[in-house]
Amino acid sequence: MSGLRVVACLPAFNEERHIASVLVRLRGLVDEVIVCDDGSVDLTGDIAEAMGATVVRHERNLGYGAAIRSLFMASLERGADIAVTLDTDEQHEPSEINRLVDALRENDYDLVIGSRFMEGNNNHVPGWRKAGIGIINRLSTNDEVSDSQSGFRAYSRRALESLVLTEDGMGVSTEILLKARESGLRVGEVPISIKYHADSSTHNPVVHGLEVVLSTIKHLSSGRPLLFFGVPGFVIVVLSLVMWGFTLNMYTLTGSFSTNMAVVSMTATLIGLTLVTTSLIIWVMVSVVREGE
Repeated sequence: MSGLRVVACLPAFNEERHIASVLVRLRGLVDEVIVCDDGSVDLTGDIAEAMGATVVRHERNLGYGAAIRSLFMASLERGADIAVTLDTDEQHEPSEINRLVDALRENDYDLVIGSRFMEGNNNHVPGWRKAGIGIINRLSTNDEVSDSQSGFRAYSRRALESLVLTEDGMGVSTEILLKARESGLRVGEVPISIKYHADSSTHNPVVHGLEVVLSTIKHLSSGRPLLFFGVPGFVIVVLSLVMWGFTLNMYTLTGSFSTNMAVVSMTATLIGLTLVTTSLIIWVMVSVVREGE
């Protein structure tokens, strides 16, 4: 690895049936393996420790995002130049680590994503999963990456030091990409293979999707409040003024006052003004925080 210290980071929750196989296949590929035992109630952590991995333990299950944070901190403490995250359910092929690391080094990337959807991987991804991730890609990265939810990633030390993460759940995958863009980190992708099997530890797709959507909304709204809240609010205020004009014009011409139209106009006005005010408050707060940083 040309003198670079590469560590593999494995978030794990109740993976005693798979983790030994993954650790065996990682031998000789990285300088160290760090496993975050995220509150497992089985022998996941004990097996990893017995096989020579560095184990970070959570007393209870905190979530995928919390495990990623712990792994990032442990990687920095252990002197990692490159950290590679991958799942512990044998869906990812450990031998492809070099593909991600080489792309990171040769192209001066800060983050390389192993994509299930790039040409050359020959994957058979279920249609519903591909469609769902396509929607998430559009929402979170505007299709700048093909697989925003891949857990197989390589991070430079600069990325590990720059990314301050807050999500505890699956929304962390999207949070990383949004904050990488804000921090000016260079992001690339390489094709990887994936294996789906009956024993894989898959997350509920509805819960996963909801977490990602809520995470995306949270970070976009706080990062661009004037665009996210202010523009829709302004449009609603303009529409409410048009409705007020129509209501008053009808009263002038007919002498009849439409209570229903007035209620709708008033509601629209209040909603629009609330959104505009919210956008200004968040914008000021974010600006103050950024100046403080």
